[in-house]
Amino acid sequence: MSAGKLLLITGVSSGFGRALAQEALAAGHHVVGTVRSEQARQAFERLDPAKAVGRVLDVTDFDAIDDVVSDTEANVGAIDVLVNNAGYGHEGIMEESPLVEMRRQFDVNVFGAVAVTKAVLPYMRARRRGHILNITSMGGFITMPGIGYYCGSKFALEGISEVLGKEVKPFNIHVTAVAPGSFRTDWAGRSMSRTPRSISDYDALFDPIRRAREEKSGQQLGDPAKAARAMLTVIDSETPPAHLLLGSDALTLVREKLSAMAEEIQTWETLTRSTDG
Repeated sequence: MSAGKLLLITGVSSGFGRALAQEALAAGHHVVGTVRSEQARQAFERLDPAKAVGRVLDVTDFDAIDDVVSDTEANVGAIDVLVNNAGYGHEGIMEESPLVEMRRQFDVNVFGAVAVTKAVLPYMRARRRGHILNITSMGGFITMPGIGYYCGSKFALEGISEVLGKEVKPFNIHVTAVAPGSFRTDWAGRSMSRTPRSISDYDALFDPIRRAREEKSGQQLGDPAKAARAMLTVIDSETPPAHLLLGSDALTLVREKLSAMAEEIQTWETLTRSTDG
């Protein structure tokens, strides 16, 4: 990735956002990073006082997004790359999880990402260049019990990213949905919202899953710094992918899902075709 680009990254306090910001700054780029407190903003700017600019923004405060983007364009520079990273995981059996938890999950993971994208797009479209990275998850392809709202939000963002990529291709704007597997971030730790258990029928299925996730937190296979470097490689590509999996676990699980799906389609092909005509 040629040095000197300006990246706008949402959610740079921790996880992939922080790792990507650090790697981008080390490579000579400028980064405008959003955080949710003044203290976090100052901490981010201390990473590189010359090239790191912090902005306080909650991506669910949709009315504030346009001001952050327009201020960046006017006072920092033209946004070359947008990385919609801000997000969190919700864990809970669907029957037990209140709808307000689903709304919050989608507000942050889907509506927030779309709102920031809509604010940035007019500038990129006018310049006829740009790259948008949406951080999704292997949970945007595969599913497991207890993260229905989270997977739903990531499936949604995968689909929206793919459509957007087709819409903005004529303007030389690229869109890549980046789907990480298990990485050593705070996703399964302090960043995860957990709905309390209440229905004993689900204990046998879900309690071992929750316990295993808590125990594995911090021990995951993936290295966030290596994920960040992979994203910089994609940003530097002239023909970036519409979807990028990160991590061998994501690769294995998604391939298994696609294979099982192809087999199921074939099994039910006769019934599928029976509705024509």
